[in-house]
Amino acid sequence: MFRRRSETPTEPDAAAAEAAAAAARGAATPGKGRPTPTRKEAEAARKAAVRPSDRKAAARLDKERTRAERAKAREAMLAGDERYLPKRDQGPVRAYARDWVDTRWSIGELFMPGAIVVLIFGVLPLPALRNISVLLWFVLTALVIADTAFLGFRLRGALARRFPDEVRKGAVAYGVLRSLQLRALRIPKPRLKRGAPVV
Repeated sequence: MFRRRSETPTEPDAAAAEAAAAAARGAATPGKGRPTPTRKEAEAARKAAVRPSDRKAAARLDKERTRAERAKAREAMLAGDERYLPKRDQGPVRAYARDWVDTRWSIGELFMPGAIVVLIFGVLPLPALRNISVLLWFVLTALVIADTAFLGFRLRGALARRFPDEVRKGAVAYGVLRSLQLRALRIPKPRLKRGAPVV
């Protein structure tokens, strides 16, 4: 009546079975046996895979790749992409100075063409033209000095109003030197037309 029941072996539950199976799978999977390569190593391996075995062909491929990268960087620099600009052209202060100068006419743009004209007149055998060239040189130099001084004074005020808390060291000289260049030869290229408002 109070006889003990014979104990029947209980089946392992599902969780324990899954854990055992996972452990068995993990033990069966071997490791790589080597560390994971860094990004630099992976890129070098990829380049080596596509690199031709011939030395001349490899050098030609490297030259073409370098030329393409330089062309891309130059196009980005001319377009004003901050990532490709030299240190002297970077930052919002320099960008504002460029835009401010590019939207205005300046006598400084005529300095280089005027200097060429003076040089041509100076080498001609006519004394009258030589005298005119000397007079033209003095007039042009005086006008450029006066114009750049006025431009620098106004640019300093505009930068002080626009960036009161920023470092503006060298920005005025940067803008003045840009105003002495022909508009078509300025790098980066002007983004705004003459007379346009500077944002």
